[in-house]
Amino acid sequence: MEESWDFEFLSRLVDSLVSFLSEFVDDWLANDMRVAVFKILFTWLIISLVAIHFAWKVYGNTVNDMYYRQGTGGQNGGTPDTAPHLSGCEKKCCYQCPVTHLYLHKPS
Repeated sequence: MEESWDFEFLSRLVDSLVSFLSEFVDDWLANDMRVAVFKILFTWLIISLVAIHFAWKVYGNTVNDMYYRQGTGGQNGGTPDTAPHLSGCEKKCCYQCPVTHLYLHKPS
């Protein structure tokens, strides 16, 4: 019973794909404004993807080196739980810690 269902599903899928492609080819050969816009946008997309590919080939290592995290929370060492320059209270959410001091300017 499953084989007939799979065959029916596959048959409908192929039929819908063939009808879509035949309509697409008919529209393509009609050469109307939609097809012209589609050709322009599709060409732009392909050229952009090729340019990105070549740019990544040339500059990829440079970009990767710029954003490589060093230290204990580095690339393969996991992400640290909190920033190392914060004290224990500042690491928690702001409403959990009482305000003990306020700075209007950076302390010296």
